Amino acid sequence: MNNDSRDQALVKRCQNGDRKALEELLGYYEKPIYNAAYRILGNPDDAADATQVVFMKAFEHLGQYDPQYRFFSWIYKIAVNESINQLKRGKNQQPLDDTEVDGTRGPEANVEAGDLHREIQDGLMELTEDYRTVIVLRHFSECSYQQISEILQIPEKTVKSRLYSARQMMKDTLQARGVY
Repeated sequence: MNNDSRDQALVKRCQNGDRKALEELLGYYEKPIYNAAYRILGNPDDAADATQVVFMKAFEHLGQYDPQYRFFSWIYKIAVNESINQLKRGKNQQPLDDTEVDGTRGPEANVEAGDLHREIQDGLMELTEDYRTVIVLRHFSECSYQQISEILQIPEKTVKSRLYSARQMMKDTLQARGVY
């Protein structure tokens, strides 16, 4: 049985109230969802919080899941949206690399890196949700164009077009801020 068939069977069992099926789905997707949230948020505690919220939302709305789409794409979209919402709420203000100390960076370099991260985050948040989402999926979560197409349920050409436009907007925003 492939992953899609397995997921469909587990979702159906969950919809019928089978708690063991729910635990199995959680086991399959907890790590990928956590990793996606961590890549976007850059903080393990925030990623853990987002992961919990994602699973609560997913299982509250399991009846709305359309089995014609991959379960992975559906739950991953919820994870990306929840992570972006946490960023909007300002929960994550720490630089992504603040826990890595290589011994060569001094306090000034750490401040500059934090400032750059904040500028990038601020620029990202100025984008509309459509543009912000493709940037996050491609550059934070390292999804392929095909995966982004599945998650957002749009053609790959649209993904590429939005990504190109979003990159241009980010470049213009960062240049206007004197960052790029």
